[in-house]
Amino acid sequence: MVRKEGLEPTRLSAPEPKSGASTNSATFALQHGPEAAGHLATCFEAFCNPLIVIYLGIERHGFRLAVRRIKTRQAFDCTLFFLDPVAVDHYENFPVASILLPRRLRRPIALIYRFAREADDFADEGDAPDAERLAQLASFSRELQRIERHEAPGIPWFGDLAAIIHEHQLPLEAFHDLLSAFAQDVTTKRYADYAAVLDYCHRSADPVGRLLLVLYGAASAKNLEYSNAICSSLQLINFWQDVAIDWRKDRVYFPQDDMQRYGITEDQIAHGDTSGAWSDFMAFQVRRSRELLYSGKPLGHILNGRIGLEMRTIIAGGDRILSKISAVDGDVFRHRPVLTKPDWVLMLAKSLAGA
Repeated sequence: MVRKEGLEPTRLSAPEPKSGASTNSATFALQHGPEAAGHLATCFEAFCNPLIVIYLGIERHGFRLAVRRIKTRQAFDCTLFFLDPVAVDHYENFPVASILLPRRLRRPIALIYRFAREADDFADEGDAPDAERLAQLASFSRELQRIERHEAPGIPWFGDLAAIIHEHQLPLEAFHDLLSAFAQDVTTKRYADYAAVLDYCHRSADPVGRLLLVLYGAASAKNLEYSNAICSSLQLINFWQDVAIDWRKDRVYFPQDDMQRYGITEDQIAHGDTSGAWSDFMAFQVRRSRELLYSGKPLGHILNGRIGLEMRTIIAGGDRILSKISAVDGDVFRHRPVLTKPDWVLMLAKSLAGA
């Protein structure tokens, strides 16, 4: 799920969030940065308020990450990296993966970002007919097949992607899963049950976590299980934050059987009506999403150093947004949860304490 709004806790001005296809995982929300891509900046800012994951912001003018500096103690500063130029025609924030990375991993992350960003735009941007969107996604799928066969790319920059895939032995299945999720956002607007929603999350959110763990050299079966729980829960939290935004895209991610059980109608969503069992309905979604998030918490202690610290911060941020949804009895129409500076203090304290 890609969002454009509320890039930082202090809310810089930005366009309306984009809804729909997503590559969720965890990255850091950067702020206003140096002139040239590839330069380094230091800061310790992370969560963007809309999607409970940490995002990369990128803007066409200058092709740089948008970084907004915040004052932190020097001991908490983190070295962040800037993506190489990526051709996008609008300001975007997009979840990719951890950016508390060694230098050798910056290029692979930039290319994974580009793949996901461009493919996501095929599914979600502009007013192209569905058939055209699906054809564009299919062109990326064919490029992945060329990579698998060690053939020359039809799209030039896929040669660079092929190089990092082969060098780091990245699973092509993860890239195919992302394309599958993007295509599903074109064709599927409703989900019968929780299993169907989770299936979407497993392809829209989990693959990037998998790719990052492979790059970290930490892709054990147990770590992947934890990562999937975190990534899927963040995707779900995004859904519960952005009910109204998704509705305007004719997308409802609530499981239909849950809606029927609680007597929730689409007319309620359309009008932002929180009467009846809405608060109980949202409390159920929050509780289930939190349980899934917590089931991945051990990963924050398994991963070492700054990457582990980042992971604990991601989890703390997701938990905080869920608490904010609960605090307004699920009225995300009038009180869309965002992270504030006090929230950041709390999250950072928890993360440093190893919570």
